[in-house]
Amino acid sequence: MTRTLLHVVGARPNFMKVAPVLAAGSAAGVRQLLVHTGQHYDHAMSDSFFTDLGLPRPDEHLGVGSGSHAEQTARIMMAMEPVLDKHRPDWLVVYGDVNSTIAAALVAAKKGIRIAHVEAGLRSRDRAMPEEINRILTDQLADLLLTPSRDADGNLLAEGIPAERIGFVGNVMVDTLLRLRGAARARGAVESLGLADRPFVFVTLHRPSNVDDRATLTELAGALTDLAGQLTVVFAVHPRTRQRLADWGLTAALAGVRLLDPLGYLETINLAERAAFVLTDSGGLQEETTVLGVPCLTARPNTERPVTVTEGTNRLVASTRAAIGQATTRVLADRAAGAFSGRQPEGWDGRAGERIIARIAAMA
Repeated sequence: MTRTLLHVVGARPNFMKVAPVLAAGSAAGVRQLLVHTGQHYDHAMSDSFFTDLGLPRPDEHLGVGSGSHAEQTARIMMAMEPVLDKHRPDWLVVYGDVNSTIAAALVAAKKGIRIAHVEAGLRSRDRAMPEEINRILTDQLADLLLTPSRDADGNLLAEGIPAERIGFVGNVMVDTLLRLRGAARARGAVESLGLADRPFVFVTLHRPSNVDDRATLTELAGALTDLAGQLTVVFAVHPRTRQRLADWGLTAALAGVRLLDPLGYLETINLAERAAFVLTDSGGLQEETTVLGVPCLTARPNTERPVTVTEGTNRLVASTRAAIGQATTRVLADRAAGAFSGRQPEGWDGRAGERIIARIAAMA
């Protein structure tokens, strides 16, 4: 395979997905370039992930930074155009559903550069989620749609995507989790935080629907306070969430909750694996807890990863104090009774990166 692949990443979910594909491409002798848009730009949200995952230094760093969806997308598009002109790759490979993904895909499509979308076909059917818009549009632009689960294939076919453009490859994020699970345990975040001998809940919350609405965030803060009355609550606080808590005077209400800065990948996996359960609105943690066999409560009305509910350990719960309290009671009872279990979905076997490279190589 002599084609040049240009991989675009920008936010922390992308980094776990690109690592196995880069490794598989290198093993196959593929010429590859890595572009980091800088959508996530501080150490905890970006640089530490490159270190933990063993990613190479990006060939191009666009440094776009934060901003509204429109501002960020526009800046990425403006910065991507000269990069594509400079390198003229045969394929642009984009990941997931962040602004970097749709922005890079738009520029490449208008320049006639073929696009491969890793994690194509996922749908929440909630267009109030900015990520849903990014998913739908990227899939319409892509020449090769690489899906992580069979339901994603069905979504794409229902939207009129020709079957020959769809390739089921499995979940590439699982490749990274399986490779680094041992390293995460060795990092010892649980021990360093003094949690080894006590049950705890691991929490992450960052989606605008949860943290940008004062009433919803107040409900969630109340739920965490209630949880802290039962067992230790460890909350890795996204910068956006921390700012909203401060803006609305909710930080003091979380006095019984252990608030942490954003964590690196290995620390996150170590805490998730050892938790009594995870409370999150993260797409990635829905998948990771399924692989780890850990109960997960997802504070959202829907998920673009339904396989984590039908096959895995994930349960959806309303973002209210009462609903989370009721779900907590059920989860802890089920876990104590040994009734909480899940299955590994098809293709979540640690070889998705290899299948992605093989599928791109097979394209004429």
